[in-house]
Amino acid sequence: MKFFFDYERPELAEIFNPPFRATQIYKSVYQRRFEDFERMTDLPKPLRADLAEQWEIRLPAVHRRFDSSDGTRRYLVRLKDGEFAETVFIPEENRNTICISSQIGCALDCKFCLTGQLGLTRHLSAGEIVAQVLVAQRDHSSSDASFNIVLMGMGEPLHNYDNVMKAIRILHDENGLNMSMSRITLSTAGLLPGIERLAKEPMIPNLAISLTGATNEKRNALMPINRKYPIEQLLDAVHRFPLKHRQRVTFEYVLLEGVTDAPEDAFALVKLLQGIRAKVNLIPLNEAEELSYRRPSDAAVEQFQQILIDHNISAFIRKNRGNDISAACGQLKKKWAEVPA
Repeated sequence: MKFFFDYERPELAEIFNPPFRATQIYKSVYQRRFEDFERMTDLPKPLRADLAEQWEIRLPAVHRRFDSSDGTRRYLVRLKDGEFAETVFIPEENRNTICISSQIGCALDCKFCLTGQLGLTRHLSAGEIVAQVLVAQRDHSSSDASFNIVLMGMGEPLHNYDNVMKAIRILHDENGLNMSMSRITLSTAGLLPGIERLAKEPMIPNLAISLTGATNEKRNALMPINRKYPIEQLLDAVHRFPLKHRQRVTFEYVLLEGVTDAPEDAFALVKLLQGIRAKVNLIPLNEAEELSYRRPSDAAVEQFQQILIDHNISAFIRKNRGNDISAACGQLKKKWAEVPA
């Protein structure tokens, strides 16, 4: 049986006869939220029966849901092979955010991220990526205009390039969720070939880069990918990356006590970002017993931010959200997956 969410609407138009059925069914699944072909009464009854035998339009089950005291929700979405995709719903004052995974585990081994300790199990398909958005959206009865999507969960999105971009096109389709590209953000640890390929796409989501260190020495120690694609090459690609009017590249910078949080680190970051339309998200480390690093003091975090602001760089301190359910940035690691729902 084919998983409906793996297919773009033009692909379905080549499969269905007549082709306009693709748009009909797309709207029923994505906009009317039907998970049963029998509810699609605008289709002939014999066709509904045939579709039910060939296509799966039910979303994957939620194995477990964890509710944080701050309103954040973390989902373990059970996939067909028994693996789990991790998804996080983050309620915000102006617009909610759904953080989705692109892989099970991750191959990049960033030293401050629990997902990196898992290694890579496999890529997620386009449909498995899309389904995470729908699971979180429907659990909150959100309208399609009320949330952002960030590819910042488990995995390196540009390592799973084709499936990730296909998922983004599906989410963007005007007959589906009709997500604006301005509300989708793709975060990368600096996979340079993927950034260069993304720059040539006809439709490009927001780009975020996990920097966490303003020198090759520090990035080499914290993010092994920097040894292959050093910071000079990464920043050169960012300089050439096409941006729309008022659009900026986001740099995510994890603050580790005694490692990346000193004033000299802030000044190095200022120098690095000269001439780039950038904003910086400062992320005080979300501590975990498996990590040897520690979170800096609030005073150190605020001092770091002020140095950037004083040098005309927009800098924001990311709030610690969902820490009590292991849903905070860098904490996803299939924790409690083995516990029955």
